[in-house]
Amino acid sequence: MPRITPAHELQLIESIVAAHPGGIGIAEIELAMAQRQGGALNRRTLQRRLLKLIDAQRIASEGQSIALVYKPVTLAWAQLPGERVSAPVGVAEAEPDLPVSPAGASIRERVRQPLMHRRPVGYRREFLEAYQPGVTFYLPAALRSQLHEMGRTPGNERPAGTYARDILSRLLVDLSWASSRLEGNTYSRLDTQNLIEHGQAAQGKDAIETQMILNHKAAIEMLIEDMDEDTNEVGFDAFTFKNLHAVLSQDLMRDPQASGRLRRRLVEISGTVFHPAAMPQVIEDCFALLLSKAAAIPDPFEQAFFLMVQLPYLQPFEDVNKRVSRIGANLSLIQHNLCPLSFIDVPERAYIEGTLGVYELNEVDLLRDVFVWAYERSCQRYLAITQTMVEPNPLKIKYREALIQAVQAVVKGLQAPSPEVLAPVVARMQVPAADQDAFTRMLAEALHQLHEGSVARYRLRRSEYLAWQLAFSGERGDTP
Repeated sequence: MPRITPAHELQLIESIVAAHPGGIGIAEIELAMAQRQGGALNRRTLQRRLLKLIDAQRIASEGQSIALVYKPVTLAWAQLPGERVSAPVGVAEAEPDLPVSPAGASIRERVRQPLMHRRPVGYRREFLEAYQPGVTFYLPAALRSQLHEMGRTPGNERPAGTYARDILSRLLVDLSWASSRLEGNTYSRLDTQNLIEHGQAAQGKDAIETQMILNHKAAIEMLIEDMDEDTNEVGFDAFTFKNLHAVLSQDLMRDPQASGRLRRRLVEISGTVFHPAAMPQVIEDCFALLLSKAAAIPDPFEQAFFLMVQLPYLQPFEDVNKRVSRIGANLSLIQHNLCPLSFIDVPERAYIEGTLGVYELNEVDLLRDVFVWAYERSCQRYLAITQTMVEPNPLKIKYREALIQAVQAVVKGLQAPSPEVLAPVVARMQVPAADQDAFTRMLAEALHQLHEGSVARYRLRRSEYLAWQLAFSGERGDTP
């Protein structure tokens, strides 16, 4: 059976129920699901999805036992023509609205109208073409200045990516969890931390949810570890974003070959009247234009927000577009050692409605309100953390790459972390004689402190670390 994410299953179920205003039974939903996704969904899984939609006030149930049917929730709150349409009862209490600007509030009101009251629209290429880097700004000058003030970190003058590496362990958990949660993933933050740091998958969770978290972790590591001011391996180019998609979509695509490949077929997005571009040539041309414009934007916050607006709007990949935009938005922030954007505490509904404003209206005000709120929240979190951080060792910055290679040589070679082994390893690193003793101490300390939650910073696989730990746990003072 083709594998899709829980979020997509929820959207598909909701669209099936929405097509039956008089109500539909679970057996009919099963049949419709099988027809649309090429295989039946497990009955117990389907029941869990239905309960989640009911709890979120997205559908309603009526009747009991074999007479139980599911109905669109809009029937319970639709109003007469000409009346103001409000949100379903219970949703606001479960997920409060973010404070938004008057323009954002207007967009929110329009995208909350029932689908039947919203005019279908297609992809407008001119929305992208009209944007001129350095001339057009989605973020006004005063707001950009405010964001720079909020996001300034102690690592401003250090090499690109330094600040993100300093908080890497926290960022991996926060961003992987929060971004996945916006896709309907039910992992808790603690579940995510246990998975990322200890490799422990949460009990009772779908394998797809676990894979989504691990893909986020790998994508964040790719951005940070490949960010080197000399090699410049990541940037606003097709290579970076296709590979970012490949990592984020690994084992989650119906067609495995679609990972890292631009879309070649028509896609539909449930819950919206927006229809993405369908012609492969248009997608390819606009993808290249989008990235060239992003690369030319002079301000890192404008770059980040431009991606969050334009990349999901284009839908260049068959799926996982919003995830690519969220992780990709951090590229410019990481490059400039600004506080990253983790999307912690961002309400799913607020994010979706901001995105719908772009899809259906080509208006960015509501998504901008969400972006600014989310960034302020991230800054409060990470800048509080850095106040307790120890000032970094200049030698660790100077020999960061050499230290990574030295740790890899010892671990991958299954060598004992003894002075006799470390001496020739240090000699191969071409460290000046004056710094060799200090480098050797740094290497010994790094090996002694190495654990499952820190292997990523040395570009090691968990399996490589576990094999080395098993071989030399006694010499490191660990418990076998």
